[in-house]
Amino acid sequence: MAILSFVGFTLLVAIIAYFATKKTNESSSDGYFLGGRSLTAGVVAGSLLLTNLSTEQIVGLNGQAYSEGILVMAWETLAAIAMVITAIYLLPRYLKGGLTTVPQFLETRYDKGTKTIASGLFLLGYVVIFLPIVLYSGSLAISTMFNIPEMLGISLNTSIWICVWGIGIIGSIYAIFGGLKAVAVSDTVNAVGLLIGGLMIPVFGLMMIGDGSMTEGITTLMREAPEKFKSMGDSSSSVPFSTIFTGLMLVQMFYWGTNQAIIQRALAAKNLKEGQKGLLLAAFIKILGPLIVVLPGIIAFYIFGPDLETPDQAYPLLVNKVLPTALIGFFAAVLFGAILSSFNSALNSSVTLFSIDFYKEYINKDASEITVIKNGKYFGIVLAIAAMLIAPFIANAPNGLFGYLQEVNGCYSIPILTIIAVGYATKRVPALAAKVGIASGVLLYIVYLLLKYFVVGEDNMPHYLHVMAILFVINILIMLIIGKVAPRETDFELEYTQKVSIEPYKFLVPVGITICVIVIGIYIYFA
Repeated sequence: MAILSFVGFTLLVAIIAYFATKKTNESSSDGYFLGGRSLTAGVVAGSLLLTNLSTEQIVGLNGQAYSEGILVMAWETLAAIAMVITAIYLLPRYLKGGLTTVPQFLETRYDKGTKTIASGLFLLGYVVIFLPIVLYSGSLAISTMFNIPEMLGISLNTSIWICVWGIGIIGSIYAIFGGLKAVAVSDTVNAVGLLIGGLMIPVFGLMMIGDGSMTEGITTLMREAPEKFKSMGDSSSSVPFSTIFTGLMLVQMFYWGTNQAIIQRALAAKNLKEGQKGLLLAAFIKILGPLIVVLPGIIAFYIFGPDLETPDQAYPLLVNKVLPTALIGFFAAVLFGAILSSFNSALNSSVTLFSIDFYKEYINKDASEITVIKNGKYFGIVLAIAAMLIAPFIANAPNGLFGYLQEVNGCYSIPILTIIAVGYATKRVPALAAKVGIASGVLLYIVYLLLKYFVVGEDNMPHYLHVMAILFVINILIMLIIGKVAPRETDFELEYTQKVSIEPYKFLVPVGITICVIVIGIYIYFA
């Protein structure tokens, strides 16, 4: 039964995506990579949230909440503030410049070399960190929910290998042969399913704890595990409260404001107004995120006790325990959709970066658009295979998969955020400064990781989020000093390319302030 409902829902999404993309012209690069710049607010919001709300987050954050409680909600609630900042400051500048990829801006602001280095870092991050994590967390969830090891009589490790290849192959077909519109449409259908499914888990879970009553369930939970409801983390937790004012906000700004896989959704908006409304709508829904990605972890702690073999299994086990059998299949299909969505989005973004920033620039300058898209597809296939080979080894990561993801990401997130921030804020800082900034950011962070894990030990080094903030400041200073010593000859001016209308949304600021006030309120309530 579970498997039947799983197959049914997955087919439904594929059929809808097929009919919705029949009309988009995918032989032009704006059509294939940006869905023809036609997305409206609802689609932008749905696609942003689903690209973000994927298994590594549902599985990983609930795993952290299982161990630590609601203090890990900082990853969710602060995202709302970062989206507001992106809508007010960054999006108008991106759309004014008519960008397809974020590194394109780096070329107009600095030079071609800077753009190439940044694209290379994004690609490396996708292959080594992001794609494998999505595959691994998805496979862990599906293996645990359908109990595949028992069903086929194999070990958990083998079943993860099987799932990784299954998901990887299906996802690649989708992303490589369908373009962005196919990805965005299937996202929207799945986003609805994920919201419904994601909310069902805490509802059924609380009813199970409270003998059929949700309010009774919440009361019991807060009474029996009060230590899990403290929003301020101390220095030993994975997100100490102090990091909110240092690296945590920088990570959110990088993610929501400059990460290609996320911002590509807003870059494809019909005009600035729709893009801003989409970001604000997504920010509102994001505040409710902890209900889906934090609360179930605490419920699992109450139901299973503190002794699970890996915390990352808390969520899939809970799904199995509280959902009726017919719904397990539906929910697995939605999760499967979410895994595909994250995998597709990152793969589509990688192919976009490779085609536009490497293939067309260095390999074949006179290529027609059709040739560029075709070679991008070949590259996508190679990438997908590499990710499938790396994925199963993440099982050995020490702090659970979400911790691993955030920590390793620092290698490229902070350097890229620095050069974009300095690029928009100053007019005279030259390309040399950007290259030195990237190099110092990457190298210093790698030195920190090596010292922390192989030389002095984890307890003798500051928290990685603090280190990111320190490096951010050091990098900016280095860049400004170079800008003083060897400035550009001319001031940088951002030209308006007329690709879409850039009239802003009239309630932008009041809505943005409301969102920020709600977030602060949540913190005070759970202090």
